[in-house]
Amino acid sequence: MLNIVLLEPEMPANTGNIGRTCCATGTRLHLIEPMGFKINDKMLKRAGLDYWDKLDVTVYDCYEDFLEQNPDAVKKMYMATTKSKQDYTDVQYEPDAYIMFGKESAGIPEEILVESQDTAIRIPMNKNIRSLNLSNSVAIVLYEALRQNNFFDMQLEGELHRLHWKE
Repeated sequence: MLNIVLLEPEMPANTGNIGRTCCATGTRLHLIEPMGFKINDKMLKRAGLDYWDKLDVTVYDCYEDFLEQNPDAVKKMYMATTKSKQDYTDVQYEPDAYIMFGKESAGIPEEILVESQDTAIRIPMNKNIRSLNLSNSVAIVLYEALRQNNFFDMQLEGELHRLHWKE
């Protein structure tokens, strides 16, 4: 199972959208305090719609608490940042990888990034743009990790219902 880690998220709508994406993909969500909202925030629930109760989510007091409770994360952590030289498609994601994203206003602190330069990843974008929306960034990277792992046991095809088709 893949893991999305949000370090100090600030906007409940982004986190709600990310929670919904995690539900749709069978991905575990890790939220690291302090957050810019309460976990019961109505904007969080609205963005996550009626999926929030199906979400595998854990909240941690701080980054150190997250590392203590997830010792394997250190070896399987990919850090999404605009400061990386490596694209998100350049790495091979393990089936139980952890993909971390920083808070909307500042990203992941450099003191954490320095320890993970080899696994820092970036999404290419125009030079004049500071960053993408957090929930969009999570979706882009998460779906690449899922693709590399053959989408696990996700539904891979749909079907049209021919109820209103004329023959």
